[in-house]
Amino acid sequence: MIDAVVLRECGRPPALERRPAPEPGDGRVLIDVVAAPITPLDLLCASGTSYFGTPATPYVPGVQGVGHLRDGTAVWFATAAGMQPGDGSMASVVAVPSADVVTLPPGAPPVLVAALGLSAVAAHGALHAGGGPSGRDVLVLGAGGVVGQAAIQLALLGGASRVIAVARSETALRRAESLGATATTIEHLDGPADLVVDPVFGEPAAAALRVLRPGGTLVNLGSSAGATAPIDSATLRSRSLRVVGYTNNALSPARRATMISEIAAHATAGRLTVAHEAVPVTGIADAWARQGSGRRVLTFG
Repeated sequence: MIDAVVLRECGRPPALERRPAPEPGDGRVLIDVVAAPITPLDLLCASGTSYFGTPATPYVPGVQGVGHLRDGTAVWFATAAGMQPGDGSMASVVAVPSADVVTLPPGAPPVLVAALGLSAVAAHGALHAGGGPSGRDVLVLGAGGVVGQAAIQLALLGGASRVIAVARSETALRRAESLGATATTIEHLDGPADLVVDPVFGEPAAAALRVLRPGGTLVNLGSSAGATAPIDSATLRSRSLRVVGYTNNALSPARRATMISEIAAHATAGRLTVAHEAVPVTGIADAWARQGSGRRVLTFG
């Protein structure tokens, strides 16, 4: 028997239960889980309101995690829990298709890598969907969130000339500055910028477009500030701006693995971090309800 976080009804919090251990086979390998983050995607799927549809219950949530193969190899792994039938990462032992498993470098910090995970992949992907940060002024919206924090650091690691970080709270603004960005609020936003990483959309996206240089690009990868944005045609046309959509779901497993490996290497070397909190899996009820600018990471064992 294993410990597992089980969601029995969409829209209600999951609970810790004892369940039979999964079996390997059909290309699936067993992983002893060390850390599994609670991400916005997990919460959205569990609400039953995501565009993937209502998941079949009961199921174990968790679209990613970090653990060890039975030979002790440290790995990151992905699941489709909540998006497709099947269980996810929030269990002490999981069975995962080998194609969704990525070997981590020696000494990789498991909780930090779990906290970064697909959010850092999204930040990395958005930066490069917009032409890459090298030699450019990069504007990061939603800089208080995990994607935003990762985008600041990855832009600087990628050679950005300057990173402007937009956030709402004083805590988020101070954190962005500590990561090397020039921090500001949307009300005081000033440019110019060449590339916008936008996980929020809505009014902030419209404001960001107005400070882009001619030929600049806004890459959208979320809508936490609004599903629509008041973008005017004149702003787009007068400077030949581009608006690009990005999603991790378009990545091949091989491309995702390459990006995870790069992110894990940066984290292991101390070049990439994010606000996070390790929570024993026995604290799932509080951790599920208490979301904020940092990432809650469930720990096992």
